[in-house]
Amino acid sequence: MEEQESRRSRKPKKSRRSMGHYLVMILLTLLVLIAGYAVRLYSQTKTAVDKTYDPVSAKAAAASDISGDQPISILLLGTDTGDFGREYKGNSDTMILVTINPKHKRTTMVSIPRDTLAEIVDGNGAGPQKINAAYNAGGNEAAMKTVSKLLNVPINYYVTVNMAGLKKIVDAVGGVDVNIAFTWRDPHVSNETFTKGKAHLDGARALAYARMRYEDPEGDYGRQKRQREVITQIVKKALSASSLSNYQAVMNSLSSSMRTSLKFGDMVAIAENYRDCIKNIDQTTLKGMGVMINGGSYQVATTDELQKVSDKVRTEMGLKTKTLANYDTKQNDLNTKAGFDWSNGNNPVYSLYDDNGTATGTTTYSDDGTAVTTAGPGGY
Repeated sequence: MEEQESRRSRKPKKSRRSMGHYLVMILLTLLVLIAGYAVRLYSQTKTAVDKTYDPVSAKAAAASDISGDQPISILLLGTDTGDFGREYKGNSDTMILVTINPKHKRTTMVSIPRDTLAEIVDGNGAGPQKINAAYNAGGNEAAMKTVSKLLNVPINYYVTVNMAGLKKIVDAVGGVDVNIAFTWRDPHVSNETFTKGKAHLDGARALAYARMRYEDPEGDYGRQKRQREVITQIVKKALSASSLSNYQAVMNSLSSSMRTSLKFGDMVAIAENYRDCIKNIDQTTLKGMGVMINGGSYQVATTDELQKVSDKVRTEMGLKTKTLANYDTKQNDLNTKAGFDWSNGNNPVYSLYDDNGTATGTTTYSDDGTAVTTAGPGGY
């Protein structure tokens, strides 16, 4: 029964990972819109975008140069827990580390599964948890520090987007016009039906149109084409003379849907200086192994996988590679010494150890923000 439940619980994670493209789409759309509006309505645009600015400490963010000569990194976080500022932040359903390399004119996206085991770095001793709990435990700063330590990579900025953001933007510009290539229904995510031909979509329908993957014969490639179509139509509508009269609604949708450590000038600079990099996107995922830790389902990345991803990101950032030595690599080593079978694909039990080599418990957060602490071995 536990095996069946763990397998069923993994099924929706495909749709969560597929939200990665969607989150990047929102980011690119925001940058283009902001740069475009800045040309026409500079002061008003700056005022609206300034509301999204939420800095982190110097310890969380690495110094960066956005002149277009040096690589930059941005951690994208996606959450659908509601308005920013509410007492319960929720977990980050989507985490993507984006590196933009102007030398190679390339953008690299590394998706980090939400159930990945990681040591949460929030200054309050949150300890080992699923990595999506970093945002819950200490906000954007904790998420940046946690990912940085997991992969030993510098992170310059973060962008956190409420996943209802695209819907608001589309509605603010009065909807978008698309040309649907074939008739389909998406039973996996939205349950929406689309009929072949031209269509005008509101925010909710545009979101469903952009996210579908499994019914598209071209798979991810087909989804990317639809996303580019939606982006193009949003920008076209937003920058048209008719939408300028609705300018404030567009700006309100942006300022209510995003928080970032990027200042207004930074966004404009990235849109202007790194635009060629956005045309070439390389995508990868930190691959994990499904395991059970104290009765909970986790993803644990092998040390080789962590090292491979670390090397990739550091190379994209123009840095020398370094051998990883962190909480995860230590736990992997201790489990290997204890006889853990890395070839077992049937949710094997993975133990956590303290500095003395003693197995410990873990703390996770439920959907309503309640902390749940489990005991050490024997709780499974």
